[in-house]
Amino acid sequence: MADLNLSASPSPGGKNPNTSAPKGAASKETPKLRMSPAGDHSPVNRTAGAIIGVVSVVALALAVFLSNPSAPTASGTGAGTAATASSVTPTGHTTRVSVGVEGMAFTPGHIEVPVGDRLIIDFTNSGDQRHDLVFENGVTSGSLATGETKELDLGVVSGDLEGWCSLPGHREMGMTLHVQATGASSSAGASASGGHAGHAGHDHGQDAAAGPATPTALTDYAATITPRDPVLPPATSETERHYTFTVTEQTTNVTDTLTRQTWTFNGDAPGPILRGHIGDTFHITLVNNGTMSHSLDFHAGLVSPDQVMRSIEPGQTLEYTFVAKNAGIWLYHCSTSPMSMHIANGMFGAVIIDPTDLGAVDREYVMVASELYLGADGQSADASLLSALAPNAMAFNGVPFQYKAHPIQMKTNERVRVWVMDAGPNLATTFHVVGTQFDTVWREGAYVIRGGGSGGGWGQVLTLGAAEGGFVEFTPTEAGHYSFVNHALSLAEKGQVGVFEVSD
Repeated sequence: MADLNLSASPSPGGKNPNTSAPKGAASKETPKLRMSPAGDHSPVNRTAGAIIGVVSVVALALAVFLSNPSAPTASGTGAGTAATASSVTPTGHTTRVSVGVEGMAFTPGHIEVPVGDRLIIDFTNSGDQRHDLVFENGVTSGSLATGETKELDLGVVSGDLEGWCSLPGHREMGMTLHVQATGASSSAGASASGGHAGHAGHDHGQDAAAGPATPTALTDYAATITPRDPVLPPATSETERHYTFTVTEQTTNVTDTLTRQTWTFNGDAPGPILRGHIGDTFHITLVNNGTMSHSLDFHAGLVSPDQVMRSIEPGQTLEYTFVAKNAGIWLYHCSTSPMSMHIANGMFGAVIIDPTDLGAVDREYVMVASELYLGADGQSADASLLSALAPNAMAFNGVPFQYKAHPIQMKTNERVRVWVMDAGPNLATTFHVVGTQFDTVWREGAYVIRGGGSGGGWGQVLTLGAAEGGFVEFTPTEAGHYSFVNHALSLAEKGQVGVFEVSD
């Protein structure tokens, strides 16, 4: 295993239709004429006013750019409007279009506007969770709750414009809006903001082999923190179980120099590990203290998803009740689209319902495997890495390498059970403990091996796809350092590795 750099020794330290013609060929409004004051009719005054206006616009645009070159403006009218209009002769007409949301798409997703027209979009969030609409020239709706409407004035259109929802992962799910300027020359085919250059917040994530999220940097940071306790307490005796899950959004460290935005249940990823027996009733109160829509999906329950799994707004609460009718280690997670993004940002956990024939052991642990798709410092999961199934770090119980930096202590000849859940959101886990074998393997509700298989066969891995779970049992007979890994070794080398330190 030394060649794999997995040494056991710890490291140091509904639609909203367009109300006019298809493709956004909406009704035209002739703007009202405004009379200038009598004293402003002279050529000198008009020229001076024009110069002052141009200088003001340029200064404003430069100030906005210097303060944050990639950020959209906060109001419904962007600073790029004047520049967009400068290369064409205004028609004096207004094209007005209504845009809504259906699923993870804008409706319509394509608008045609004659060059020189002023474009106004009435954007209504008719979806089931929070969305915004951002254009590359800086015009933005801001984050809107379901049912809210915002008027967006894009000014005089001189070329094509791209819009999108900027909430993490929503653009990649297809929430884009193309504005086509009809009658534009080829040189005016892109907006004054530079075509797609306004695509902010989509820096590629850090590669695991370079940059700040190296295995060494991840391990060194893990050595400085208190690891998450992997011990699984036995189930208590009550049959009515009450929990509050509070959604939080915060920035957390990954290394000493790299942070990421996490979305969590009760401030940690994974969230609380729940345990009970068949027949127990679980009462969960979800409190959304975040800034966007969130929800819950408990695989341990047999319930209609329509109400209990719906997304709720910031400040709202939801009651989720289910009876645990079957044994297993069950995933729970946020089910708000895109689910992969919410899980990748930390919104997952496990519920363990004991099998009725569960045997006695000396030690019992739980490992929840997950993937990290690290983006730029302080940002949420990188959507491009996520869609490519290319995590740049991996973890057991939320932190890469934490149990390599802080080995788990046990004694020789103790019987050990390790529950394993693959939270994903995408990749498989093959759980293996170096230097020992499993006499018991329980996977997705059934024993694969129990007390040694027929003909003397034992097991070497517990193989789990995303959202699958089970447990293994083994007894170390000699003192030493026993690495446990995801035996998809390229993933282990990104952080899914730990150590059982066994002493006599």
